[in-house]
Amino acid sequence: METPPPIPRAARTLGYAGLLPLAACAAGIVLLPMHRAMLLEAGFGYAALIYSFLGGLWWGQSVALGHSSAWRFAVAVFPSLIAWGLMLLLRLGWTMQAALFALALAILLSPAVDLVLSRRQPTAPGWISLRLQLSAGLGLLTLVLAAL
Repeated sequence: METPPPIPRAARTLGYAGLLPLAACAAGIVLLPMHRAMLLEAGFGYAALIYSFLGGLWWGQSVALGHSSAWRFAVAVFPSLIAWGLMLLLRLGWTMQAALFALALAILLSPAVDLVLSRRQPTAPGWISLRLQLSAGLGLLTLVLAAL
């Protein structure tokens, strides 16, 4: 297997910039507590969106590499289904803190999928490291929101 090229600097920089909306929600809750509910909802929505995006990455990688295994595509659908399920649970009475905590755990566990996939397909140098860093950042910021 041929080794893919390294991750472009722009992808790395914009990946880290993707943590800013959650950091802004957390800062907003501290600075503008009267908007806490709205900022928690915005933070949950953003974290759920990014988590769903991860599934899209896994799906795209499998398609691009010509994989036909159903399990790869099933795993790729889970983040969207989990995010949707958590939104439904919110509507059914779960607290925002419980939903944020569950979402944070899912995000923090998501690099495990990348580790499994990377053993079976080529990944760009630094990909796993970047995924660990971004998932840790997003997961921890989501936990901060749950605590606020």
